[in-house]
Amino acid sequence: MTVRTVTGRDILPLLPDIARLRIEVFREWPYIYDGNLANEERYLQTYVQAEGAAMIVAEAGQDIVGAATCLPMAAETPNVQNPFVAHGWDVSKIFYFGESVLLKDYRGRGIGVKFFAAREAQAAGFETTTFCAVQRPTTHPLRDPGYTPLDNFWTHRGYAKRPELSCQMTWRDRGATEDTEKTLVFWTRSLTR
Repeated sequence: MTVRTVTGRDILPLLPDIARLRIEVFREWPYIYDGNLANEERYLQTYVQAEGAAMIVAEAGQDIVGAATCLPMAAETPNVQNPFVAHGWDVSKIFYFGESVLLKDYRGRGIGVKFFAAREAQAAGFETTTFCAVQRPTTHPLRDPGYTPLDNFWTHRGYAKRPELSCQMTWRDRGATEDTEKTLVFWTRSLTR
């Protein structure tokens, strides 16, 4: 098992495998995302093009089994930046962690910790790191009864939930016929303490 940081054009040959991985993992609760390869590969181009962006890749032999993304907040879309701007944050000092996906068979082996460590290393020179997590009602019909929220893991890594900072993202849920808007709440960690 190896975990490595990939940047710029070196990400390009990995995009098809990472797109498939994202579709597979995000079908699970709480994202229950019904993705497609064309949209995924188009979205992932951001990490090829944005200055300072990186993809952290976990490989078992030749197979990509996990990936985590990150980039300067200033390179993110307005819907991700706006909650910070509205609360007086300087987005040029924030480093954003996009997503982490890892196949079930590889969870619980410390790879998530390595994902955070590698992304935090990529954030050198920034004041704050942040990510957001989707909020779903506990009564949702597709809720996985065995799901354990990652709040304790994130808190242990030094992140604090910031309910006043939330954004909206749109995607199609598994089994749905159209895209719907979801609320995601941010978690932040200061790198200057």
